[in-house]
Amino acid sequence: MSRSIACIDYREGKILIAKRKPGGDMGERWEFPGGKIEEGENYSQAIVREMNEEFGCGVSVFQQLAQSNFIHSGKECTVNAFRVRLENDGINKPYTLTEHTQIEWVSPKEILKRSFVDSDLKLFSQIKKALSIAD
Repeated sequence: MSRSIACIDYREGKILIAKRKPGGDMGERWEFPGGKIEEGENYSQAIVREMNEEFGCGVSVFQQLAQSNFIHSGKECTVNAFRVRLENDGINKPYTLTEHTQIEWVSPKEILKRSFVDSDLKLFSQIKKALSIAD
């Protein structure tokens, strides 16, 4: 089973989302930052590694918000969403993006208007509930 993490940085009513680089079946779609958990890593270790690799910054990890299971390319997968706080907002001090072409801070309502990856959309209602975000 493939295990992944999704990082939810929610501040001042906005959630950080990132647009994937072109290519692959999820290219140029929006997602919550994150990635695959490597062998021997726990959730926190994977989050710290992924945010450093993909954004070039540190991160604080808080509680788990959501979990979803799905099938991707015939393979069973699970993704766990965690509340995080990146060390900066990526605007005043830009992130060093390696897997994405852009980031945006958006209202929760904006997420449903984007071409968002399916696995992250499966988490969204649980995330809204955990963060007490009204529809």
